[in-house]
Parts: sequence; structure tokens; C-alpha cells
Amino acid sequence: MKIAVCVKQVPDSWAEKKLRDGDAILDRAAVEGVMNELDEYAVEEALKIVEANGSGEVIVVSMGPDRAAEAVRKALSMGADAGIHLADAGLEGSDAVATSYALAKVIDGRGFDLVLFGSESTDARMSVVPAMVAERLGLAQLTFANKVEVAGGSVTIDRVSDNGVETITAALPAVVSVVEKINEPRYPSFKGIMAAKKKPVETLSAADAGLDAGQVGLAAAWSKVDSFAARPPKAAGVVVQDEGNGGIAIADFLAAQKIL
Repeated sequence: MKIAVCVKQVPDSWAEKKLRDGDAILDRAAVEGVMNELDEYAVEEALKIVEANGSGEVIVVSMGPDRAAEAVRKALSMGADAGIHLADAGLEGSDAVATSYALAKVIDGRGFDLVLFGSESTDARMSVVPAMVAERLGLAQLTFANKVEVAGGSVTIDRVSDNGVETITAALPAVVSVVEKINEPRYPSFKGIMAAKKKPVETLSAADAGLDAGQVGLAAAWSKVDSFAARPPKAAGVVVQDEGNGGIAIADFLAAQKIL
């Protein structure tokens, strides 16, 4: 069993984020980068599948700037066996369409039985890249899984929907995205962190991956930001002095805000 897990480095959820003035893309260099939290569940699930089968290999795949290697190493410290890092200045500004193209090019032809994703990235919240990668690879897509079982030559998931739980089965190889309720990601041990430093990470440029430069980067993006403005400063609150009419004053305020 050979499993690819796609992970992304994203800005820390607690950091103050902003767009760059020149090109209106997220200024990632200005904030601390962390491994996308929802991808940790995909890494954990891959490790559990390999452990359940008694053998296998988990390869982490990431696309991002040089410092995105930190996310790859985080996954390796959790227990993944090796990593592939697609890093190229020409990829900056790529949208979901271009990202799916680049990831599919890296994954294709490497003999993966299963490709796992988190349900979405916390910096975009689009949940479309897993489906796009599956389409580009010509593989079945099983998305938003909260249970995954691999047996023989097939994978079966439980998927929670508005109508209940759907059980979906597909032949391997396949692409699966998982939700955060599927497991509890393990915390990297000191031994795992030290071992991760010695695990192999293959670093690829766009040319190494065979990418068409005209299909990636900001110039090729199907979606762009036309304009943006800084969030206005928080206005001062309204203080109501209760001089016997506090209840009426509060009711008037709530009515003015169209809350009542």
C-alpha cells in the first residue's frame, strides 16, 4: 500500500493576515506558517491505514515556497516515510485550478494506491482541490469521509451528508478527502522529530515536475482579487447610563441596530 498525502503550509489561524499591495495575493511571508490543521487528519488516517495493513508507505506531497518544507517535516515527524516538495517562484499566486494541475503532475505515475487530502485548507476554505486532482488523474473521488476502510483492491468510506450517512466504495487507486471528526492526529514525539530530519524529501522545481509555466502562477489564475480595502477600525461602544430609564435606552439601541 503506497499512500500520498497532500499537505499545505498556511498562515497561522490566529495571525493578522493581509493582502499585498502590488498583486493582491495573501502576504504569507508576513505571518508565521503552520501545517494546515485539517491536513493532519489526512496524515493520521494514512498512517492508520498502513498500520492496519501491516505494511506500506506514506509519502507527503506539498506545493509551496521554500519554508513550506516545514509542513512536510511536521508530517514526517508524525510518522510519514518521505516527502515531495514542489517549490518554484513561478507557482506563486496559483489558484485552485493551477494547484490541482501541479499536484496531479507530481502524483501521476508514481504508483500511489491512495491519495489523501484534508477536507479543505484554512486559508481558502474552498474544498475543491481534492475533486479537481481526482478528475485530472482520472480516479474516483470519495470526499468528506469520516471513516475509511481499505480492503483488497477497494476503498470504502462513510460520508455524512444532510440526508444521513452514505457508504461509498471505489476501486483503487482513488482520491479521498477526510473530515476532522475521522480521528485524533498523533502528536510528534521527540524521537519522531529527530527521525524526520533523516527522512528523504525530494524537492522539485516546476520544470522538474514537467509543468507548463503558462498554466500556473498569478498570470494563469482563473480567479483574481480586483480590489480590496483594510478592515475599518472597531468603533467605540455605546455606554448607557442607567438613570431609571436604562431598559428603554437599551431597547431603543437594539431597535436602531435592527436586532429588535
